[in-house]
Amino acid sequence: MHATEVLRGLRAVIDGAGPALRLGASDDDAPLPVPPGTAVVVTTSGSTGYPKSVVLSRSALIASVTATAERIGEGRWLLALPATYIAGVQVLVRSLMAGHEPALLSGSFTAGGFAALAATMRSRIGDTAVPTYTSLVPAQMQTLLDAEDAGTDTGLAGFAAVLVGGQALPPALAERAAAAGVRIVRTYGSSETAGGCVYDGVPLPGVRVRIADGEVQLTGPMLADGYLGDSERTAAAFVPDADGIRWYRTGDAGVLDDGVLRVTGRRDNVIVSGGVNISLDRVEQAVRALPGLAGAVVVPVPDERWGEASVVALDAAARAAHTDPLALVREAVGAELGAPARPRAVLPVDVIPVLPNGKPDRVALRALALRA
Repeated sequence: MHATEVLRGLRAVIDGAGPALRLGASDDDAPLPVPPGTAVVVTTSGSTGYPKSVVLSRSALIASVTATAERIGEGRWLLALPATYIAGVQVLVRSLMAGHEPALLSGSFTAGGFAALAATMRSRIGDTAVPTYTSLVPAQMQTLLDAEDAGTDTGLAGFAAVLVGGQALPPALAERAAAAGVRIVRTYGSSETAGGCVYDGVPLPGVRVRIADGEVQLTGPMLADGYLGDSERTAAAFVPDADGIRWYRTGDAGVLDDGVLRVTGRRDNVIVSGGVNISLDRVEQAVRALPGLAGAVVVPVPDERWGEASVVALDAAARAAHTDPLALVREAVGAELGAPARPRAVLPVDVIPVLPNGKPDRVALRALALRA
């Protein structure tokens, strides 16, 4: 769905006059009835790598927008993210709620296109300049900062705030942004929380964070109602406490330090690469289906550009079976799971290390990958 269509649908939803908007679902999916009060159903691969349709009410969207405005202010927003993702949805809703038309970046993301659009956003109400905002993933931020280093004024420093989410922001990238005068706000959240609800580690107004058995859990008025047509998954992800307050189980590990949240990683075998959740189990399945690669093991590694990536550990026999195993693996995984899921490299080992129970020693392999 094009951004202009999403914007039109969201305008009707926020005004209370339109039907629920369905985003991200395949045209072949059989439509399920949505609960009363639903504003948007966002279908996403989620932390498991399998599709789930998150049901968000109008009140959840508005609560998120209101809390964001209270924290960073309000104004006009530039959409540089897909409008069918929750982060893109909220960029549009924030502009609409503030009474401004959002600026829509069309086509593939480029530094030149972003700079040209940013230059058109300057406006005033009386003698007061209207603040501008945007939301990016780290890979986009790197593209823009690279352009700045090459002499292009991308307009980044002119934004009142640039929200960065979807994955952890590399410290070196944050330092480059600060040096360029960019006011970055790190966001943490998901479709289930109507987008980012923790900014720079601090919960937005109305949001509470707790750590239960090492897992980050969130509650607040912006929580989703659940998953469309999946009561079992809804019950597992949204759990009530003794007072009847619903908490969303993020699946992330983290700690609270004087009320500031620090996320330390995923609790399952999933990476977030360029803002896309990728199940390494599914990547491994695709690799192991290839001739001679049944013993391949996929492990995560940090990636300066995308946040996280994966490498494929192959023993000598597996590598000898193909002249270019990396090209083969990337083609197969890309065809089955999409380009963001493609492994970055092959990790060559003589033999795959195993645990006493015969399973691959993934900890040892990841340590090897980090040293490679």
